[in-house]
Amino acid sequence: MQFESSGAAFLGGVRAAWLSVFAYVLFGTYIGIGALAHDFNFSLAWVALSTILVWAGPAQVILISALGAGSPLIEVAIAVGLSGVRLLPMVLSLLPRLKGPQTRARDLVLPAHFTAISMWVESMRLIPTIPVERRVAFCNGIASGYMMSALLATVLGYYLAAKLPNLLTAGLLFLTPMSFLVSITRNSVLLVDRLALALGLVIGPALTYAAVGLDILWAGIAGGTLAYVGHRIREVLR
Repeated sequence: MQFESSGAAFLGGVRAAWLSVFAYVLFGTYIGIGALAHDFNFSLAWVALSTILVWAGPAQVILISALGAGSPLIEVAIAVGLSGVRLLPMVLSLLPRLKGPQTRARDLVLPAHFTAISMWVESMRLIPTIPVERRVAFCNGIASGYMMSALLATVLGYYLAAKLPNLLTAGLLFLTPMSFLVSITRNSVLLVDRLALALGLVIGPALTYAAVGLDILWAGIAGGTLAYVGHRIREVLR
């Protein structure tokens, strides 16, 4: 994709976001988050601001439910911070692809904050076709498009809270991880990607069943490491 300016690249990113299924998955998810915030008596302004600043559905669920239950602030901060650790590998894999000869460090602050499952999957899929100097603007556009969807859904869910069954709210919150799984499966072309995905699907539930702390983090480390070792062995044996 070719864009004449950074503004055009940004708008192209917004358009790509709204053409993606993730915009509608996020819409469903954040209806659930808006309803959850309403049930815990948080204001609409508060939950909208948390959507912008936290920008991670699971972390927001932790934030809302923990604060609503009266947990100490330091414990809530640690829990939300640990939840965000899962996004660090995505940031580390995406930012080098956005950085060009003229890219300043401050230009990468917004993409780093915006990096979430939906934005990362679509950016990694689309940016190889975009000139390096337009990639930051394009990714910011994708993330802004998704955030618009999330904010609209937050407001809608907040006002629909009294009419949404609890089971539906829980189901809506489950849309994001399921869409991520489907997208990663679709984008897994190399054997190492498929092996990492398969190992994660086996190791993750096993660690959860064994009540191991930070199960998602350890599943990612173990699955990714084993997949890389398997890939290296395969390359050596060729």
